[in-house]
Amino acid sequence: MRLLATAQALPERRVPTAEVARLCHVPEAIALKRSGVHERRWLSGQETALTLGTQAAREALHRAGLNIGDVDVLLNASGSQLQPIPDGAALYARELGLHGAATYSLHGTCLSFLLALQHAALLIHTARARHVLIISSEGGSVGLNPHQPESTLLIGDGAAAVLLGPPTRPGQGLHAGRIETHPAGADHTRISGGGTLRHPNHPAAAPTDFTFDMQGLQVLKLASRVVPPFLERLRPGLSSGLPGITRVIPHQASQAGLDLLRRYNWPEEQVEVTLRTLGNVIAASLPLTLHQAVEAGRLGEGDTALLVGTGAGLIAGGVIWEL
Repeated sequence: MRLLATAQALPERRVPTAEVARLCHVPEAIALKRSGVHERRWLSGQETALTLGTQAAREALHRAGLNIGDVDVLLNASGSQLQPIPDGAALYARELGLHGAATYSLHGTCLSFLLALQHAALLIHTARARHVLIISSEGGSVGLNPHQPESTLLIGDGAAAVLLGPPTRPGQGLHAGRIETHPAGADHTRISGGGTLRHPNHPAAAPTDFTFDMQGLQVLKLASRVVPPFLERLRPGLSSGLPGITRVIPHQASQAGLDLLRRYNWPEEQVEVTLRTLGNVIAASLPLTLHQAVEAGRLGEGDTALLVGTGAGLIAGGVIWEL
């Protein structure tokens, strides 16, 4: 599987942490230290996750020199839904003018892009599809609770699109991929409302059920236990170094989450970071960080990337990809 193009679309509004800290009644210095985010983008005006995702997709197609009719499969890999029904991929297909192709979503919260990447590899390497378009777009700012500063200080909005095609040389594609779920963390990060368990007509439903809730310390404790053995199962040696890896593309969960990477003896100069300027853009964090690395020339054809992170559930995931 070959990377044909990446693209991003960001909201116009830049929101400094000082503004969010005032909203959450947290001192700015503490907010900066806890989150590691100096600014993030939030939706404004007529912007939506749908408009951003569509914009990123069109730019990726342009960069690859392809038309929308060349896309065989469109995968929506977003952590936040546009709406429950129909599936968000159908809405992107309508906006893009994609007719008759397979379109559907793969949802793994913050690791949705990793699920889509592995699924795309399967489709391409079994010749079920030639070109696969992945869209990850988030508008999480609309569901933040300022009384929950842990998440409000972190979340940003944005979209990325990645266009994939068949390999052009032996060895090009995914060399390893692994997803593990550790359900002891199922309640550590959640939006409890919106489904059939806590629906809008539920007698106990409250507005806060439809906003983001995170127990950051509990997530961090669980991740610190499960991630090192997970890395060893992904590729032996990864919990103490970067064997065969050119660059690490981590999910930008939080500053504390990125600090955990130091325990694995991963040189900082090999780790791509977007948290400072974009925040945690949920499922779009991974493809946005990949896009930055590619655009800056720090990752290119022939290089090997480790895309890795954790998501709500608690899910640990990673892929090793020779571009």
